[in-house]
Parts: sequence; structure tokens; C-alpha cells
Amino acid sequence: MSDLWQNRILFTALVAWAIAQGLKVPITLLAKRRFDFMRLVSPGGMPSSHSALVTSMAVAVGRVKGFASSETAIAFVLAFVVMYDSAGVRRAAGAQASVLNQIIDEVFQAGHIREERLRELLGHTPIEVFAGAILGTVVAILMRL
Repeated sequence: MSDLWQNRILFTALVAWAIAQGLKVPITLLAKRRFDFMRLVSPGGMPSSHSALVTSMAVAVGRVKGFASSETAIAFVLAFVVMYDSAGVRRAAGAQASVLNQIIDEVFQAGHIREERLRELLGHTPIEVFAGAILGTVVAILMRL
């Protein structure tokens, strides 16, 4: 187990994830003119920490194992699946949550049910995914592997 914490590929991926999560607070401040420290722990937003994590992992695996290796191919396939899910399936779930929240608002106004809101920001826009992928690539290139 102690070897796991010595894994440079894992460390690189975690650094990219942490940077992406940390950037969400100042980016939200610039875009919406308000501090939102919940952005540090919530999904969605700019840049995609999911994309940064898996892209930095894939690039780091490529740098360590070689870009023609089976391990690198597996890492890139995983990265593409995660990014597709982040921008596609999870974003659609967020849109559905938004519609359900509107329905809940309307029914709640009539006094028939108690209000319980769903989380709407689940996924990412394609630009958020792209920005996370760029961030992950840059972090993996800059890390000493």
C-alpha cells in the first residue's frame, strides 16, 4: 500500500484534479461575481476536474510506458469514456434535474408536496471538458516522471 503513494502517475493525476478543482472558485468569482467555495467539492464547472484527472493520467502513462504501449491505450480509452460521460450522460441528467426542479416548484407552490431540490450541475459543457483535458495534459507534461 505504501508503494501506491510513491506512484508518480497517480500523483500527477491527483495534482491535475486538485488544480482543476481549485480553479473553479476564482473562475466562478470572475464569471458570476461571487465567492462559491462549494465549487471546491461539487461536480461540474470550469474546468472539468474529471477531464484533467484522466487526461493527465493518460499522458503520464504514455510518458512512463511509451505512447505505443497497451497501458497507454487503456488509459486513453478510459479518459475518452470519462470525458464523454462527463459532457454527455451526466449533463443530460443535470438537465433532467432542472426540469424536475421546475415541476417541484410548481407543485410546491400549490402546497401539495414538500420541496426537495435535485442537484442540477452534474456534467460539463464541451468547453469545460476541453479545458480540463488541456489542463491535465499540461500538468502531466510539467511533472517529473
